[in-house]
Amino acid sequence: MSAADEILDIVDENDRVIGRSPRGEAYAAGLRHRCVFVQARDADGRVFVHRRTPTKLVFPSLHDMFVGGVVGAGEAYDDAALREAEEELGVSGLPRPEFLFKFLYDDGAGRSWWSAVYEVHCELPVNPQVEEVAWHDFLPEEEVERRLPEWEWVPDGLAAYERLRAYRAEGRA
Repeated sequence: MSAADEILDIVDENDRVIGRSPRGEAYAAGLRHRCVFVQARDADGRVFVHRRTPTKLVFPSLHDMFVGGVVGAGEAYDDAALREAEEELGVSGLPRPEFLFKFLYDDGAGRSWWSAVYEVHCELPVNPQVEEVAWHDFLPEEEVERRLPEWEWVPDGLAAYERLRAYRAEGRA
């Protein structure tokens, strides 16, 4: 099954399931669905950053400071966070990512999804999927901040990162 054929729950503005749709159709029609964003840090606290492959359905070839993706139909956010983190990092046996908060991403141009933000510590050697990740490294937070204006970032990841900084500034993490 291709990524475009994966079945997603379609949700309303309150994150209640109102239907199901193949991923490709959900994207094309701008149907609201669910996603997870997992910030992975290594033993030294550095952030996993990667550039997406040019074959990705959305935001090809852009940088991201999260691993993650869509939540499948009937799948819990927590389960999707662990699945996506292990898939994208190319590891098994990660601790369950810690849920931090959820927000509604809406770019005003037909892309909208409920976004659950997590963090996980990955002390395992990573081997990212070549279909998903074109380049990767663990970068100190200061380097990520320095690269924000230099690199082109996925807009939803950037929105999640800004909210995560505010969340931490409020002393909630």
